[in-house]
Amino acid sequence: MTQHSRDTPQFYLTAPSPCPYLPDRHERKVFTHLVGEKAGELNDLLTHGGFRRSQSIAYRPACDQCHACVSVRIIANEFRPSRNFRRIQARNADLIGDMRSPIPTTEQYSVFRAYLDRRHRNGGMADMTVLDYAMMVEDSHVETRIIEYRRRTPDTGITRRGGDLIAVALTDILSDGLSMVYSFFEPDEDSRSLGSFMILDHIARARRLGLPYVYLGYWIEGSRKMDYKDRFLPQQRLLPSGWLRIDAPGSAASEPQD
Repeated sequence: MTQHSRDTPQFYLTAPSPCPYLPDRHERKVFTHLVGEKAGELNDLLTHGGFRRSQSIAYRPACDQCHACVSVRIIANEFRPSRNFRRIQARNADLIGDMRSPIPTTEQYSVFRAYLDRRHRNGGMADMTVLDYAMMVEDSHVETRIIEYRRRTPDTGITRRGGDLIAVALTDILSDGLSMVYSFFEPDEDSRSLGSFMILDHIARARRLGLPYVYLGYWIEGSRKMDYKDRFLPQQRLLPSGWLRIDAPGSAASEPQD
C-alpha cells in the first residue's frame, strides 16, 4: 500500500488565497509529491505539463476564473543575446559560475537573507530561517544542482571557487532542459542585472549540455514582476493547445511545438 502511494502520484487542490501577482484575485494550486524512484521521471513529465517544483512538491495554478500564469521555456540553441544582454554579460565578466551538489551553506543563506530583506520583505518567504533554507536546497528527490556565482580571483582557474559569493541559482536538470527553481543575489550588486545574467548563463549551460530548453517558470501578462521573462526570445509558452512559439514581445504564437 505504501509502495503504491509512492509510485502513483496523488493530486490535491489548495484552498483559495490572495494572488501574489495580480491585485484583487485569488489563486488555487494543484499539487503532488515528488518522492520515490520515479520522482525524476514524474518531475520531467509534470514540468512539460506546466508544473513547477518546490522542495519535494510539484504544483501548478488551478484558478477558477483566471489563466494568467503561463509556463515559459527558452529555446536555448536559437537564442541570440540583444545588445542590452551583451552589456549585462560584459558587466559580469568578472564572475564565474560553479555548478555544485545541492549543499546549503551559511554563506549562501547570508546572501539569501539579504536578498529577501531588501527585495521581498513582505513576501511569502520573508520569514525563512536557515533551517528552512536548508530544506529548500536539500529536499529534492530529482537531479538538482546549485550554481554559485563568485568574483574571479587570480587562482580561480585552478580552484574554480573564486572570491566573494555574489549570486546563487537552484536548478533542476531535466531530460530536455534546465529548470531554474529559484535564484537570488547580493542586493548591493543590483546594478549588475544579476537575475538576467543568471538566465543568460543557464542558456549557455543548456547548450553545452546539449539540452534544448531553459524553463523559467510562469510568465504573467500585466505583472511587472514577470515582465523580464518576455525578453528572452525565441521562447515557447504552454497554452491549452500545447507549447507555442513566441519570436517577439507581444507577437502571436505559432503552431504547437513537439
